[in-house]
Amino acid sequence: QVQLVESGGGLVQPGDSLRLSCAASGRFFSSYVMGWFRQAPGKEREFVAALSGDGRTTRYADSVKGRFTISGDNAKNTVYLQMNSVKPEDTAVYYCAAGRSWQPLSNAYDFWGQGTQVTVSS
Repeated sequence: QVQLVESGGGLVQPGDSLRLSCAASGRFFSSYVMGWFRQAPGKEREFVAALSGDGRTTRYADSVKGRFTISGDNAKNTVYLQMNSVKPEDTAVYYCAAGRSWQPLSNAYDFWGQGTQVTVSS
């Protein structure tokens, strides 16, 4: 069973930076598309960013493009989400996920972490 554990969430002010980490178990990292999703209160879970298994291709939601960067470290089986210039509307629980499809849809991912809360407020 694949396990994903997120960390790095917290309370930050608008304009600040934050880096989320997702540690994955098992020797599977390069076989999966790794994605970040988020869910704000009262809203559906939405796609944020994805990283291909070989680490060469990334994909971002329009709302975070130019501000967030997804990256991975195969040696550590860890994927990161660098969040810069955060906004109050970035407030959500952020989830790491692993899947086999490039589709930016939550049902395209097979394994999920427990989530980490990010709150952007002054």
